Amino acid sequence: MEFKCPLILDGGMGTMLQRNGLKPGEIPELLNITDPDKIRAVHRAYVQAGSRVVYSNTFGANRMKMEKTGYTVEEIVAAGVRIAKECAAETGAMAALDIGPLGVMLAPLGTLKFEDAYDMFAQIARAGAEAGADLAVIETMSDLYEAKAALLAVKENTGLPVFVTMSFDATGRTFTGCTPASMARTMEGLGADAVGVNCSLGPDALAPIVEKYLAAASVPVLMKPNAGLPQEKDGKTLYNVLPDAFSAQIAALVPKGLRIM
Repeated sequence: MEFKCPLILDGGMGTMLQRNGLKPGEIPELLNITDPDKIRAVHRAYVQAGSRVVYSNTFGANRMKMEKTGYTVEEIVAAGVRIAKECAAETGAMAALDIGPLGVMLAPLGTLKFEDAYDMFAQIARAGAEAGADLAVIETMSDLYEAKAALLAVKENTGLPVFVTMSFDATGRTFTGCTPASMARTMEGLGADAVGVNCSLGPDALAPIVEKYLAAASVPVLMKPNAGLPQEKDGKTLYNVLPDAFSAQIAALVPKGLRIM
């Protein structure tokens, strides 16, 4: 699959579902089967707003998270990808298999073996490819070792293009100390088709991180920021970057080389 840049992605899934009644502690991926219309509504809102790629509702659809739900990884992933494809087809957009972190640190920082992480990511990747995903997106990673396991699992078990993004804090490093340059060079060397940053901070705060990616990467650079840091008020989660500022801050990076946003 070839993709043309600049490429406009969708926005957040979790915040949209929370707005529509998802409660803390609920597993959003189960809605792919229990309430698919709620997921369709989110995807349709994004494609109608101009998104050329929608991320399937499969961010946490890994074996450990699904084991006590009564559903298999294959069921949840296949349903999520099918819904995304159905909505994307309405405007000729693409459906991405969304893969998030496993929620457990890999050894030596944690207890999860690299081989076990690879196996879990491979299960997700195969299910997404079989369901017809156009590409895979590995996102919100903080550990370069886990990102490596996920990327290798997708590349070695599917033919899908792969975008990889990590989350950075105000220091310019991930939680485990990875820099944008080391991430870009490592992931690109392993075959990533685009690299970048997601979640974390607002677009203005992430601009220096994007510029470091642009200096280090020869593949397209991706940015999918938060609308600033979330804040709790009256039991609601609010974000402090409003739409016009959000758009302008991202647009300012396009002349510098940003290609996917």
